[in-house]
Amino acid sequence: MPNHTDASDLPASRLALPSRVTILGPGQMGLVCASILAGPDRAAPAPAVTLWGHDPDETGRLAQTRKTERLEGYELPEGAHVALKDADALAGAELIVSAIPVQFTRATWERLRPHVPPEAGVLSVAKGIENGTLLRPSQVIADALADDPDAPPRPIGCLSGPTIAAELARGLPATMIAASDHTGFPELVQALFATSYLRVYTQDDLLGVELAGATKNVIAIAAGVLDGLRAGSNAKSALLARGLAEIARLGAAMGASPATFFGLAGAGDLATTCFSPEGRNRTLGEALGRGQSLEDALASMNSVVEGVATTRSVMDLAHRYRVEMPIARAVHDVLFGGLDPVEAIALLMSRELRDERIG
Repeated sequence: MPNHTDASDLPASRLALPSRVTILGPGQMGLVCASILAGPDRAAPAPAVTLWGHDPDETGRLAQTRKTERLEGYELPEGAHVALKDADALAGAELIVSAIPVQFTRATWERLRPHVPPEAGVLSVAKGIENGTLLRPSQVIADALADDPDAPPRPIGCLSGPTIAAELARGLPATMIAASDHTGFPELVQALFATSYLRVYTQDDLLGVELAGATKNVIAIAAGVLDGLRAGSNAKSALLARGLAEIARLGAAMGASPATFFGLAGAGDLATTCFSPEGRNRTLGEALGRGQSLEDALASMNSVVEGVATTRSVMDLAHRYRVEMPIARAVHDVLFGGLDPVEAIALLMSRELRDERIG
């Protein structure tokens, strides 16, 4: 896997605001990124934006109608172009935004690798952990590209935080975190994505920001289960507090900064996902709490629910780093072990009494 060391010696030209940006994935976050970059109310000049998707039928319809079923009432900005061919999508790209669900990220980047410009930076907006390898999105991309170790380092980072796509599409106020191990790259992303309704902060804890974005989806499924069972606000607030403690413990064991998990990327994103009626992971959990099967619940949704596959990876990480994560374990057993949600709550409530431990 390519080295993710600090890249403070990157030439200034590599960190200039890109004039051409390609977005991979016409899902909700990909569409929202297109609107942010090609829309009005920008602090910086708008780059030329190209949107690509793996399904030619879907991208063809989007190119013709400028509309999509993925976001109600959404219309693709005039400044965004839809590419129908792989090579056309990436020609001249200076920054590539990866909005591909994590479990499909590797295959997509391996497919597109011949067309990726050698000096293009990469920004992931996906939230998850790859099954099997247990790599974060930025690591999966770097691994799939397998850059020449003698070549200049490619800037790679992520954009994360408490952002429900449908709200961003409506221009409602929001904040995000730009993170990278590459010096200067978060500031570039910050300047590029800043609008009158989106405020972007920077972070150098790429591990913590990506891990927080992935693990909060698991806790959000549990929050939805409580909603489906009508367990009440007391239970949900306790779940968020104890779920955040689990996330922070895992992050600390893996070497992330504990402070990251109590900021926008951690507590902020967790709260938004657990409470928003538009959060996919929470919505899935609610269906499970009401007695629907996992298969039926997934079939009723028109987008990938990242938290399902990520739950397997989180439990593998918890085992690897010897971290206790009882809520994540309960979600895993409900999803894949046939555990009834009511019984899962009973098991959590009957655990041995102890002092509160955070982190």
